[in-house]
Amino acid sequence: MAKQNFPMDCSFVCITLIQFIASMSFSKSQSLINETNTSTTTTTTKAFFILGDSTVDSGNNNYINTIPENKADYKPYGQNGFFQEPTGRFSDGRVIVDFIAEYANLPLIPPFLQPNADYSNGANFASGGAGVLVETNQGLVIDLQTQLSHFEEVRILLSEKLGEKKAKELISEAIYFFSIGSNDYMGGYLGNPKMQESYNPEQYIRMVIGNLTQAIQTLYEKGARKFGFLSLSPLGCLPALRALNPEANKDGCFEAASALALAHNNALSNVLTSLEHVLEGFMYSNSNFYDWLRERIDDPPNYGFNDGVNACCGSGPYGGVFTCGGTKKIKEFSLCDNVGDFVWWDSFHPTEKIHEQFAKALWNGPASSVGPYNLENFFNKEIKLTIADVVDAPEIHHGEFHY
Repeated sequence: MAKQNFPMDCSFVCITLIQFIASMSFSKSQSLINETNTSTTTTTTKAFFILGDSTVDSGNNNYINTIPENKADYKPYGQNGFFQEPTGRFSDGRVIVDFIAEYANLPLIPPFLQPNADYSNGANFASGGAGVLVETNQGLVIDLQTQLSHFEEVRILLSEKLGEKKAKELISEAIYFFSIGSNDYMGGYLGNPKMQESYNPEQYIRMVIGNLTQAIQTLYEKGARKFGFLSLSPLGCLPALRALNPEANKDGCFEAASALALAHNNALSNVLTSLEHVLEGFMYSNSNFYDWLRERIDDPPNYGFNDGVNACCGSGPYGGVFTCGGTKKIKEFSLCDNVGDFVWWDSFHPTEKIHEQFAKALWNGPASSVGPYNLENFFNKEIKLTIADVVDAPEIHHGEFHY
């Protein structure tokens, strides 16, 4: 798939997005219109497709040539015993999508690059270190555009295996889960002086959101209708960014990073609301990971933790020096005795306990954590759609997009 990065110009991005939304709302085939007059069913198991970064990577980076910081196929990763050995997950055990698959009565969703993987129940395309933008950690990760190309390979394989009709049904009923964007802001922007010189934060956020919207469009055009999103966390409170914070405020978080994450979340929320109104059959489950995780960082005992600041595995201030596993330039690292006490597993990633708690919130949590649908709605519930959902949608105007 050819690289297609949106330009920085706000008016062009907004107009391009609006033109796409308008054209798509009027170009649906009669067969798709007819589908909206019926209900989704639960007669077949729904597949689960995952796109993203290290928050949901289940082992794709085991099979690419990259730096040690982008790999987790060594001890103490996976140390809690659920898996017999490290799997490439950036956790002491499982990650969010493993729990979601369990709740949906699916097997563990295999990494796309795993040899002889069975994609009948979905595939995990995520890559540790990946971003929405091709330029983020370019050459060291599987970027989002390439992940979409991998999805197309799976779609073709499923058509050959199941037949065109059944494959289309599987694709249209599947759930597509995105967890990506953090690396664009941490390494792609804050860690890249040239990028900061070229673009102010608002311009950069527009580019990230534009490219993410384009990815949603690509999947929608291939038949995807149900989307889940893990919003960005308060990035400045990661142990790694606390350690790098030159001007720590009273809580020690690097607020410039958290502000980028919050702005990204707000922009994505606006786009998803607009898409829901004008794209026939488009449904989404968005999450408030920012506030949800910040509560556990600020008040860990209230959620079953003792430490919301320091990493269990790492070195230096807050455990923020990324040395977990001893495979990086600095070989020595510390490992806590009771990982269940900690919000953070290593310098960048939360513990399995956090992954499980948030998976439960995504699955059937309150509106303060997830909405307008939760993932249980998508996997297990009957959702009725009518053509009125599109016909009665408000007209989209340029000013409605606030990037």
